[in-house]
Amino acid sequence: MSVLQGLVRFFLPREGHWYDMLEELGVLAHAASKALATFKDQPASKVREAVQAIEHKADDVVRRMEDALARTFVTPLDREDLHRLTSELDDIVDLCNLSARAFNLYHLEKPTEAMVALMDKLEACTAILAEEVPHLRKHAYTSLLEGGRRVRAIEKEADSIYRQAISHLFSESHSDFREMLRQKEALDDLEAAVDYCDNVADLLTNLAVKHG
Repeated sequence: MSVLQGLVRFFLPREGHWYDMLEELGVLAHAASKALATFKDQPASKVREAVQAIEHKADDVVRRMEDALARTFVTPLDREDLHRLTSELDDIVDLCNLSARAFNLYHLEKPTEAMVALMDKLEACTAILAEEVPHLRKHAYTSLLEGGRRVRAIEKEADSIYRQAISHLFSESHSDFREMLRQKEALDDLEAAVDYCDNVADLLTNLAVKHG
């Protein structure tokens, strides 16, 4: 960190609530992925209720962040960066909710092996993000870079699981089109949720490079 950056940070208002809201969203994203993973032993209707309740909490944090951005001129990070990071974290929660809705809407009784694997990867990614977002407050940019690498590695594993599952769905062994549709919709939403974790990791990496 340069001397100039240190001086700027010294004179900026100590407004920790920006970081509070980002960290709250990180925790909620992880909570949503954990609630989604309960589909392993809970009916889809209960999973949807649990994830949707978390989504409502995340929406409230987003509203508070947007209100704060509208009222405040000086922020610890660029306003555009704060808004985008908030939006991407919220998108993870939204996609967890879409996955839960797909389980319920398509009357899936239990997840397939590939769905379980993707839910595990999603939970692992969100756990890392929940740990890494607080490093913004501490300016621990080396940790953010390492966290980004860990999330990207998991995302690649999830992508491989997804592609293999889709390939298997469209193999000759599957003749029930409705079952294929049910499974594909759920797999698509789960894979998208992991992708958005990678998006957040990229944003955190960019912030580390930008401010480090």
